[in-house]
Amino acid sequence: MPELPEVETVRRGLEPVMTGAVIAHARVNRPDLRWPFPANMAQRLTGARVDRLRRRSKYILADLDTGETLLIHLGMSGRILVSGDPLGRFVHDHPAPERHDHVVLDMDNGARVTFNDPRRFGAMDLMPTGSEHLHPLLARLGPEPLGNEFHETYLSEALRARNTPIKSALLDQRLIAGLGNIYVCEALFRAGISPRRRARNISRARGAALVPIIRQVLSEAIAAGGSSLRDYRQADGELGYFQHSFDVYGREGAPCRALGCDARIARAVQSGRSSFYCPQCQR
Repeated sequence: MPELPEVETVRRGLEPVMTGAVIAHARVNRPDLRWPFPANMAQRLTGARVDRLRRRSKYILADLDTGETLLIHLGMSGRILVSGDPLGRFVHDHPAPERHDHVVLDMDNGARVTFNDPRRFGAMDLMPTGSEHLHPLLARLGPEPLGNEFHETYLSEALRARNTPIKSALLDQRLIAGLGNIYVCEALFRAGISPRRRARNISRARGAALVPIIRQVLSEAIAAGGSSLRDYRQADGELGYFQHSFDVYGREGAPCRALGCDARIARAVQSGRSSFYCPQCQR
């Protein structure tokens, strides 16, 4: 599933063609994805101007001049592709319709935004603008890891109250919004913390030190366009390339990249997810 860097990369790719533009025509080609679409979604989107594109956790939020906000979740295999951009950033002509093109937005500037989702685990919804804190998918989310509410004091105190492994704690969206398996593995490696350690047993100093490390990992991934492992593509159809910089994720059995370390990357299953780590560098 795309994590925060992938979703933020898609948002940034959509911004130049959607913000300030009008959805001249919206096509909704099926009644649902993971959940049913809101009633009359195509009619409610057609003619609406996109005032602002935001991201909350792993969700894209498009504020419309109709007083509603379009929520977009990519799910496991969802992709949003832009074609026919008059600004020249996207070189692709409008492609022939594909089987899994479930929502198509034709903008008044000539761009087309297509939501394609073969596995249909994605989602779209409409809500009154400003009410996202009440939406069932967003209501219980913790602070954004790149925002001001996520700081050293917050994280060190939050970890002290958790008796779960640190890996599980960081994946809890109620604690931090948007972090996923890839970037937690990478951040814990850089911090030298084993994913098996209990969160409450991590010292305040080590917990506080995780904050800039998490931010650094996410910022580097965004700059690289995210990580393309299976279905993820940027809005222009290109792959992300942060996967080429992984220190531990997906590298089971490979040599540790830390200077002077002769260990090999190990894998452990925690809560049904693979944790990749160096048994020598991470304690």
